[in-house]
Amino acid sequence: MLLAAALICAAIASAPLGTYIVSISALALTGVVLIQNARDTAAMQAKLNEIIFALEAARNEVVGLEHESPEDINEERENIETRAAAVTGVRACIPVND
Repeated sequence: MLLAAALICAAIASAPLGTYIVSISALALTGVVLIQNARDTAAMQAKLNEIIFALEAARNEVVGLEHESPEDINEERENIETRAAAVTGVRACIPVND
């Protein structure tokens, strides 16, 4: 983050190349944010997998589901919603991001 801030300050200081450097700085900052988001997602997935393994009632088949195709994920999501509705009598409404 400090590097990105330094690049932005350097871009502002150099007027002729300012637009080019600001563009490069924005791309670098975007890359940093995306890498951090990927790390956060991977860490969260590992924690959820640990919880699934720890719970006796949980099905271990869903561990690693994030690596499957979108169709398989939606099929499993619908299966989970159907099973939950059978137990609770309430149909969950989980939004799907396509």
